[in-house]
Amino acid sequence: MLVTGASSGIGAETARALAAAGARLVLAARRRDRLDALAAELERQDAAVLAVAVDMRREDDIVGCFAAARARFGGVDVLVNNAGLGRAAPISSAASELWREMLEVNVLGLAIATREAIRDLERRGTAGHIVNVASMAAHRVPGPESGMYAATKFAVRALTEGVRQELRAKQSAIRVSLVSPGYVATEFADVFAGRPGALQTLQARLNVRMLEAHDVAQAILWVVTQPPHVEVHDLLVRPTEQKN
Repeated sequence: MLVTGASSGIGAETARALAAAGARLVLAARRRDRLDALAAELERQDAAVLAVAVDMRREDDIVGCFAAARARFGGVDVLVNNAGLGRAAPISSAASELWREMLEVNVLGLAIATREAIRDLERRGTAGHIVNVASMAAHRVPGPESGMYAATKFAVRALTEGVRQELRAKQSAIRVSLVSPGYVATEFADVFAGRPGALQTLQARLNVRMLEAHDVAQAILWVVTQPPHVEVHDLLVRPTEQKN
């Protein structure tokens, strides 16, 4: 199983959940030090792990990650497309580089990884599974600074359905799923705002118990452990107290 964005948050917790379930793991992210620390943690629990430094804006990195997975484990049966980010970047005023970063990581990088996973699965004749981690922002625009971020997540939702239709058209047994979390207590808020402490500010403003990364990881684990005839297409997971 390959998890992108595995160095923190939902990706790291998904890796832990999959390792506990007995999966052999490829961990992909930019931050090599965090990847190595997580790999060492999982290896102490007898998990088979390969850590690969990957920048999702670089196609060569993504393709190379799948090559490394084939060399170590023979291929990737399950891909969790978790890598992604948001920036507060209003359409009327933000720097285009902020938009480009979100589009390249959240949409293009995800699409490249999806293509490589399907090629790998088809080459081996394996009925695998692709899980795209989106957001509640794939279903509505959460605020005036979130237009481009939401656009990328709407795109992920469309890509998931598009891939599902492609696979059904060729009678493939490969499944594709979308998991759309609401508010999660991770570093996402700090990255989005571009400053430390934004998560605490958001928690105080919302005054709700946010999801933990572990909660979303358990949802992903449930999705990929369904029997072969069950395809969970779009799973929305929000805090009980979340209003929007």
